Amino acid sequence: MVTTARTTTSSKAMSWAGYALSGFAIAFLLFDSIIKVVQAAPAVESNVQLGYPAGIVVALGLAELVCLAVYVFPRTAVLGAVLLTGWFGGAMATHVRAGSPTFSVIFPILVGLMVWGGLFLRDARLREIFPFRR
Repeated sequence: MVTTARTTTSSKAMSWAGYALSGFAIAFLLFDSIIKVVQAAPAVESNVQLGYPAGIVVALGLAELVCLAVYVFPRTAVLGAVLLTGWFGGAMATHVRAGSPTFSVIFPILVGLMVWGGLFLRDARLREIFPFRR
């Protein structure tokens, strides 16, 4: 009985940590995509500095929103994480090509780790596929 209670408590703690981690990633990505969709000056300027034409910023924001929406729904969260991984790879490659500072290159990787880490902590099926052993 003690083992079951401990496992349940551990599962609840892991689940809450996963939702928190996913929540941070979702909040950042939602903010990032919305400022692109509304064509906020900082979003347009930064995308132009990275080599993208100003007219494509809205399309980039909408594509990011679609990937995020797929991630937010539990039934499609794994597909969303895969799509966002591609998004982050493109962001990282763009920053490398533009000669951005190291943190700008690493930041998409960190957000990707939050996306997958949050999903891993809250989804037991994913933990079965990728088990970490002590």
